[in-house]
Amino acid sequence: MATRRRVAREFQAPPLSRADVEALSARHNEPDWLRAQRLAAWDLYESLPMPTTQDEAWRRTDYRHINWDSAGHLPTISANGGAHFEDIPAGSREPLLGEQQGTTLAFVNDHLVYHESAPVLREQGVIVTDLRTAVREHGDLVRQHLMTHAVTPDIDKFAALNAALWTHGVFIYVPRGVQAALPAHSIFYTTQTAATLGHILVVLEEGAQIDYLHESLSPTLDADASFIGAIELIVGVGANLRFVNLQDWGHHMFEFSHQRARVADDGQLDWVTGQMGGKLIKAFMEIDLDGKGSWGRMSALYFPSDQQFMDLDTQQNHNAPYTTSDLLFKGVLKDASRTVWQGMIKALPGAQKTDGFQANRNMIMSDKARADSIPGLEIEANDVRCTHASATGKIEEELIFYLMARGIPRDEAEKLIVDGFFVPVLDRIPFESVRDRMMAYVERKLLGES
Repeated sequence: MATRRRVAREFQAPPLSRADVEALSARHNEPDWLRAQRLAAWDLYESLPMPTTQDEAWRRTDYRHINWDSAGHLPTISANGGAHFEDIPAGSREPLLGEQQGTTLAFVNDHLVYHESAPVLREQGVIVTDLRTAVREHGDLVRQHLMTHAVTPDIDKFAALNAALWTHGVFIYVPRGVQAALPAHSIFYTTQTAATLGHILVVLEEGAQIDYLHESLSPTLDADASFIGAIELIVGVGANLRFVNLQDWGHHMFEFSHQRARVADDGQLDWVTGQMGGKLIKAFMEIDLDGKGSWGRMSALYFPSDQQFMDLDTQQNHNAPYTTSDLLFKGVLKDASRTVWQGMIKALPGAQKTDGFQANRNMIMSDKARADSIPGLEIEANDVRCTHASATGKIEEELIFYLMARGIPRDEAEKLIVDGFFVPVLDRIPFESVRDRMMAYVERKLLGES
């Protein structure tokens, strides 16, 4: 009897073209150097293969079910896309410090819909603006740093695509010796089933300091969409950046992002990420400690539910002596969700007195959920202290019983346990209102609300 042969789906590329790059650059009247940079990135993009499960970094991430017919075209072009600041959830529009507002940039789809900046920041010479404006008004600064030494187009096909077709972005620059008086806040909000390509570039000169919150949000829509993003953090000598990156995409969103920091001598980076939404998340997060005495801390909380999939790939690269890195990633999983954390600490030859640590903790709340935890060390120096820890287990029934025996309903008992589990990461967020919103996200997840 004849049998039907099953044909495997291919890892297809989104239906974009060189003409899209040329049209995007022409529409915004971009300078020659940026147009040339985009086209060179497109040529690289076309020469690179799509990542597949044959690649080690993607071995556990199969995204072949994405529908590029909806998720692979650019957002609809119009004056402002019918988008307004009020479309963004109210909590994300609130000032970070009570009534005090530093700088807020808000985008709906790829349109800038709101920009407010406190006079004190302008007086300090701090630049917080959208990337298109920065290209026009601060072209030399942008050209020096944009995808030149943090996220570079040759990393993989998605990085090259962002370099060729980024549609909107944020540029932050803090001059030498300036400690920004107020924080920066940016929002990417997406309401279309399309491909949006956001880019963030932060540059801190020697001795500079700023706190920065970025949020990526969307409602859940009825067809696939994609976010192909890049974040570049350049921390100068003795500079200090506290960066919080939160995402709560709808359950239709596929995210493919590269996020990388370069930290110079005695620089400090405190980086917190929160992952709540999305259908499939593949995020590369990397800290390069390039300078002697540099310090980097990476913290994350993630809480997938339903059939969400999150693959978080981290690297702590010690490229100089007397550097310190510390990583803590904590996740809670519900329903049939799945997470992958792949972490690597690297110490290059000559990176003596390196102190690197990474820990991943996962709490499982369902028999169908699965968390893969893969720590790693690659040490090429002989005077270092590099360690890792990993643990995955179910929520403790004994602890739930203890709380219920004292009159606390099971739902509330689970919430108390999950809250306590996330506290070590939440305490690293420098904004009280944001910590409160993250706890609200957690409660919403526990209640099964999308």
